[in-house]
Amino acid sequence: MNTRHTENARYHVYLEAEREAVALYTAMAEAEPDPRRSRIFRRLIEAEERHVAHWAGKLSLVVDDLPPYRPKLKIKLLGWLARQLGTQRVLPMVMRIESSDTDMYAGEPEAADIMDEEKGHSKTLLDLKEGRYPASELGGGVLQKAAAGGAYRAAVLGGNDGLISNLGIVWGVSGGTSNPDFVLLAGVAGLVAGAISMSAGEYVSIRADRELAESQIDKERLEIEHLPEEEKEELSLIYQLKGLNEDEANILAERIMQDPEAALETMVREELGLNPSQLGSPWGAAVSSFVAFAAGAFVPLIPYVLGLERTLALAVGGSLSALALLITGSSLAYLSGKRPLRGGLRMLAIGAGSALVTFSIGRLVGISLS
Repeated sequence: MNTRHTENARYHVYLEAEREAVALYTAMAEAEPDPRRSRIFRRLIEAEERHVAHWAGKLSLVVDDLPPYRPKLKIKLLGWLARQLGTQRVLPMVMRIESSDTDMYAGEPEAADIMDEEKGHSKTLLDLKEGRYPASELGGGVLQKAAAGGAYRAAVLGGNDGLISNLGIVWGVSGGTSNPDFVLLAGVAGLVAGAISMSAGEYVSIRADRELAESQIDKERLEIEHLPEEEKEELSLIYQLKGLNEDEANILAERIMQDPEAALETMVREELGLNPSQLGSPWGAAVSSFVAFAAGAFVPLIPYVLGLERTLALAVGGSLSALALLITGSSLAYLSGKRPLRGGLRMLAIGAGSALVTFSIGRLVGISLS
């Protein structure tokens, strides 16, 4: 009796995990504008539905009689991000979930076939992540366009840097002086200087990466134009390495080389590992970095802008900054499939450590000057 109860409990866990997978891939399919990639997600849905039916049968349940599945907040959030950023941007998180499902079946004799399929799913997701299936040009949400230009990454880094660095400046100056005007002046200077520095760094970095990528693409275009046979042979070898036999690879390479633009895009993706539509926007990254840094750096300044006295300003600014650090760290950890509390506390510890060290240094310098 206990053995049967244990088995049923295990089957229920498997059943819910597979129902979650159906909801996850449904969200990805609905968010994907490219028909071919969307069809791939729908094939994954069909496979996960077979797994649901398998475990439901083990529990003597009828799939149609199961209560409607309510997606967890994580699935809803991933679906929203996929619509805004594009599915390729959230695939690393999807792959972590798929990997955990595969690990769940380790040592389960009744899930051997399912485990093989799950491993196949992981490879399919990896192919999609690395752009082995053509995606349509980016469009849709504002965040999706920003992500394509590197603006999303710049905003995340800028917001974190702004919050932590200006928290350190504010607390460092507060440790050395009791005049809130000095603290406000230093904080504003740190905000402006840091935002400009951050945005300039992002602009130069993205600009250099883009120019390098464009030079590589131009070189590939010239090779296709002047050395078509060599490029066709190279493309054939690429497809042979992917598992096609020589004849199939030669036929596919021949067809692709008939269209110079298609050949260029294929060689850029397959040989150079670049996505021509996602080379990055220097100005987009610079602007998003500036705004995010300024927003993060403004948090510890809020009580000083409101004119609160020193002790209260430190308490309020520290509390607001701690809350922002917790939210930021928890959100990033949650989206990465890790423990939100641990991620939030880690980010809080980094910010608090920075503030305490600079406050102590400011205190020592202030005492020395006085």
